[in-house]
Amino acid sequence: MDWLYNLLFSDGIAHTILIYSFVIFTGLLLGKIKVFGISIGGTFVLFMGIVVGHFGFTVNPEIADFIKDFGLILFIYSIGLQVGPGFFSSFKKGGIALNLLAAGTVLLAVLVTIAFFYILDGRISMPMFVGIMSGAVTNTPGLGAAQEALCQAYDAGQISEIPQIALGYAVAYPFAVVGIITSIVLIRVMFKISLDKETSDLEKKDDSQLEKPERLTVKFTNKAISGKSLHHIREMIGRKFVISRMLRNDEFFIPQSDTILEIDDVLLVIASAVDAEPIIAFLGEKSEVNWKASEKQLVSRRIVITRNEINGKTLGDLKLRTIYGVNVTRVNRSGFDLLGSTNLVLQVGDRVMVVGELAAVNKVENLLGNALKKLNEPPIITIFVGIFLGVLLGSIPIFFPGMPMPVKLGLAGGPLIVAILIGRFGYKLKLITYTTLSANLMLREVGITLFLASVGLASGGQFVETVFTGDGLMWIGIGIAITMIPLLIMGSIGRKFAKINYFTLMGLMAGSSTNPPALAYSNSLAVNDEPAVAYSTVYPLTMFLRVLAAQLLILIFI
Repeated sequence: MDWLYNLLFSDGIAHTILIYSFVIFTGLLLGKIKVFGISIGGTFVLFMGIVVGHFGFTVNPEIADFIKDFGLILFIYSIGLQVGPGFFSSFKKGGIALNLLAAGTVLLAVLVTIAFFYILDGRISMPMFVGIMSGAVTNTPGLGAAQEALCQAYDAGQISEIPQIALGYAVAYPFAVVGIITSIVLIRVMFKISLDKETSDLEKKDDSQLEKPERLTVKFTNKAISGKSLHHIREMIGRKFVISRMLRNDEFFIPQSDTILEIDDVLLVIASAVDAEPIIAFLGEKSEVNWKASEKQLVSRRIVITRNEINGKTLGDLKLRTIYGVNVTRVNRSGFDLLGSTNLVLQVGDRVMVVGELAAVNKVENLLGNALKKLNEPPIITIFVGIFLGVLLGSIPIFFPGMPMPVKLGLAGGPLIVAILIGRFGYKLKLITYTTLSANLMLREVGITLFLASVGLASGGQFVETVFTGDGLMWIGIGIAITMIPLLIMGSIGRKFAKINYFTLMGLMAGSSTNPPALAYSNSLAVNDEPAVAYSTVYPLTMFLRVLAAQLLILIFI
């Protein structure tokens, strides 16, 4: 039975894989159990790791550190790719308010930490408080920055020994995860929030803000512009719209940019809701036509862009109307319909609505690809190019006057920012950023479970001893206070005064705490990307402020 003993208690590769697999699958199974109708899902992997670590099952620390960091990178990077296309527009719509609330959360956490330091009158040193605070907001880079600041202070003779602040971090971290999720749940209870109503309100808001394309039937009666080309009229109106089909003398056809409009022409116009009334008023009047009759002459088909050569090109570049005599009325991207304007940049995975004669539509289908099987191939090159650039960015030291050491974005902040940029602008580098939802979720869940298992296993060995001896229980209480007080205050302000949707608020609270498990919990409740978008919006600033705060507290109070 030596083989079994070696498998269970050695530090080899097989042992590591065995332990991680056990922790993850048991944690996921137990995480499905609901208490008072609430389950914490995959976050339970963290606590399973603590239990296994407590009973003496350990893994090689260097291997564990690699798995933890790589898992975090995979999770964060997949989130960034997912939210990248909508990140900048969401920032414009409410990003400043979200970041102000996140900055307020960081400031309150620092004030609560300082308050406890003075209340206890030095019973717990400020460096240990910083370790507890870093664990309470689940901010590993902050802990690392504080440790480096302490090392520099030791080298300069300012302190006689380096305190083990990582112990405070390890004790506070698991309860912080619970505290953040509890805060999210409490906000929901306090304000009697209905998830169905929040979803409905969000959909209504999206419909009004995203300029969802609508179909309009318009009879052309404006004599003042009769005899002018469609191109000329479009410039005169100054609004984005597409004329999908025309009816003239009982004949349906697709207009070209040089088509001359005549009185009594009936037009099928695709335009956003906000532009509908001005366009109708300019062209003529509303009308009704059975456009299904045109299907005998014209067909409409959704074609998926799968050819890499099309990635990054605009509709105008393809000249589909000129060459093939077809119209692109709408483009569906990530579940949203976009108006098929000439300056719209196309990406692999876009679903294009094409209208025209059958033969012409078939030719356009060949041009765009429509090979659905190709979309099942994950963009491995894009993923690892992004991780490469993200690690480089996260490792760049940023120097500030008066700071003893530079600030870095770290292995989480760097890949997140790069992933967002690639998700939004990757087409300019001919990078394929499209991934199926299932592939993205797989990458995300594998990453977060590896990260949580690593943290749990690292904390488990000394967790119980630390908690139940000395000031361990006090550390836990302080950590929970640092976690929950700022979140409940700023969450209440965000909900009551800023009127932030609950799904967005969950992402804000998770991002303000730089907490991937809380984001994973928020994503499990949401049927949309709002938590992930909000998380990504506030994460970079929050990460910077958390790291800065940890170093400043060390410098000021040692």
